Parts: sequence; structure tokens; C-alpha cells
Amino acid sequence: MNSAIYFTLILILPLYLILTRKTSQKLPPGSLGLPVVGQTLSFLHALHTNRIEKWFQDRIRKYGQISKLSIFGTPTVFLHGQAANKFVYTCDGNILGNQQPSSIRRICGEKNITELSGDDHKRVRGVLASFLKPEVLKQYVVKMDEEIRKHLQMHWHGKEKVVDMMDGIVSIPINFPFTRFNHGLKARAKIKAMIMDLIYEKKAALKQQTAFPQQDFITCLLSTQSKSNLIVISDEEIVDNTIIIMIAGHDTSSVFLTFLVRLLASDPSVCASVVQEQEEIAKSKAPGELLTWDDLAKMKYTWRVALETLRMTPPLLGTFRKAVRDFEYEGYIIPKGWQVMSVACMTHMDEQIFPEPSKFDPTRFEKQAAAAPFSFVAFGGGPRMCPENEFARIETLVTVHYLVTQFTWKLCSTGSSFSRDPMPVFKEGLPIEIKPKTCVATAN
Repeated sequence: MNSAIYFTLILILPLYLILTRKTSQKLPPGSLGLPVVGQTLSFLHALHTNRIEKWFQDRIRKYGQISKLSIFGTPTVFLHGQAANKFVYTCDGNILGNQQPSSIRRICGEKNITELSGDDHKRVRGVLASFLKPEVLKQYVVKMDEEIRKHLQMHWHGKEKVVDMMDGIVSIPINFPFTRFNHGLKARAKIKAMIMDLIYEKKAALKQQTAFPQQDFITCLLSTQSKSNLIVISDEEIVDNTIIIMIAGHDTSSVFLTFLVRLLASDPSVCASVVQEQEEIAKSKAPGELLTWDDLAKMKYTWRVALETLRMTPPLLGTFRKAVRDFEYEGYIIPKGWQVMSVACMTHMDEQIFPEPSKFDPTRFEKQAAAAPFSFVAFGGGPRMCPENEFARIETLVTVHYLVTQFTWKLCSTGSSFSRDPMPVFKEGLPIEIKPKTCVATAN
């Protein structure tokens, strides 16, 4: 065995033994597997081969809706079902705290909102919400419209074919030069330095009164920081939450939009309905006129298609939390320090909640309460609802509007298989052949 790996196992083993010291017969069914390794390798293999749903289904069939395992070197309890989702997303911070696996925590930072609990979570969430609330986001529809047009002009127009920081984010947290985790840490260091430079630059602009509070994300956070001369959010918290917002705003959105592009290319009926809705909006606009908040409100069918896409292929697999103290759930003891994990795609594909779950059906979301609470959790739920969900809606609808009103496309390959790494990734990318439409009311 490599001496460095042997030394790492020697260091981790005592911690593992401490966390697994409980031998109560009330522990959930299942096995923790080999020390440190546990089920990590089979879990990662299931992710990379796109068999993760079957992997969890096998556990549910074998152990039921609650079971124990060990992944990423930590004893873990997997919870399944609508009631489990509600418990995980709404549970008191004195029972479950926010804590992601070590690799995610060290790359994204320990001060990001997915790591915070209690008063710190409420404080940082309140600051983020000040930038992401709908009345503020209304001001960014025009800016987003301009940026999306610019992107399409640069990367789509004039092309016949297009292929549409996460490295190491879900990996075994061993920091050796050859590991993906090490590459992820190096990428974080570079991004952190860039964000700190932006913080200094924007602090100076605010001091010189050449910037306004709602100008951008970092400026908004810094402006909140200076109210009443109290530090509401630290520079370290700004860095870590900027990184998590970048991942949520770019990586998850790009994955989501890629699956929407694939869907519209492979389902002519859904595509025709989306195009009809968007072209009606385009015809109501003067040439070059930008989209507005009211225009987005008219895109009801398009958003239902988006939600159904999220139901069937959520970019994020699920959520991790950590037991702050020993507690009982469904008759089982979950020991202090253990991870608690719930998986979105498992309830999304539960036929008891969504009949014919493998069938793509946007009408599921026609009603305001299309599914029971905490059964559709693509954006989380309760007090841990993703604060960026409204931003994602704007980004998605504006992008789809210009894609379907300016282009037609078809897939270059019918295979388009994907794996999770940790988000869904097409093995060969998703190459498409594109053709511009000749007459578009909203084109520049």
C-alpha cells in the first residue's frame, strides 16, 4: 500500500472508531462497511455510471426508508420519502446542523450558507435574500436579457454546431497532488484570490460613492455590511457564499438548460407548445425591445416544462446534514456526529407521489400545489428553500425565449448518455446542429 495512503488511514481510523462507537440495537438497519472506505467507492461508481437511483432503490428494498451506511469516511443515515424530506429541511438546528461532506465543505468554504446553522444561517440567508428577493431581481431582467443576447450572438450565431470549478467537489477528501480533491482545492484558492480582489475594489468604489448598493452581488453584500456600522457579514462569508452562488448560478443552471435543450430537440410536441408561447410574446415586442418581468409571468407552460425537467433530472442529487446530538427518528437512534442524507430524485420518481414517474408530463405542475409539500424538492424546502430559485426562474425563461425564437436545433447523436460528477454530465457533451430562424421579432 502506498505509504501516504497508509499514513492517512492511520490518522482517520481513530476518528472513525469514535463516531461508530455506538452499538445500540436501535441503530438503523444496514452496514457501515469497511472502516473509512464504507460504501464510498460503490456510491461514486453508481454516480459515474448513472446508476445512482438503482443504487438507492436497492437500499430501500433491502432496508426500508431508513438505513445506515458510510460514505466519505463518515457514518451516514439515508432517509427516504416525503416525511423524511420535511424532517431534513425543517428540523430544528439543535437536532440537525448544516454540514456537507468534507470535500464539498473544504472546496466551497465553511462559511457558505449550506454549512451554517441556527442564527448564523438566518443572518446570512437574510443578507443573501436582500439581493435575491423578487422586487430586486425585477431590476435584473433587463441586464440578464442583454447578457443572454450577447452570449448567443458570440457563441451561437454564425455557428452550425455547438457543444454545450466542479472538479473534485464530490471526491474522497485525500489531499495528494494527483487527486481530484487536490485540484479542487487549488481551484478554490485561485477563485478566492479573485473574489478578495473584487471585494477590495468594490469597497473602494462604495467609499468613493462611485457604486450603488444593488449594482451587483458583492456590492450588495458589502452595503449590507456597513449599515449602522455593524458587520453583518464578514469578508470570509462573502467569499464562501460568492463561490456557492457561482456554482448554483452557473453550474446547476447550465446543467439544467442542457437537459432542456435535449428535451426540446427530442420531444416535438412539447417543443411546439413552448415555441408557440414564446413567439406570441415575441410578436408583442417591438424590434430590439427587451423582455420585462410581466413577459416572464406569461411563460407559464415553459416554466411547467422546466419544472418537469427538474423533477426527472435534478442537477443536485440531494442534501447532507449532521446530527448535532443523539436523537430518535422512526424508532431508530441517530448518533451525534453522523451525517443525515436525503435524495431528491428518489421522491421525484416515487410513483406513489408522481404517477407514471418516468413519463414526461408538464401538466403535473398546472396547479399551484401540484404535489404534496416536500415531495418536489429541486429547490429544497421550508427554511432551507434555495434563495436563488427566483433568479433561476428568470435565467431559465429568458434563455429559453431567445433559444426557441432565434434558433431551431437537432441532436447530433441519439445516444447522449450521462453520468453524475456530481451533477449530470453528458459523456460526449451534447453536440447539436443549429439553424437560425429568419424572422425574430425580438432580435437585435
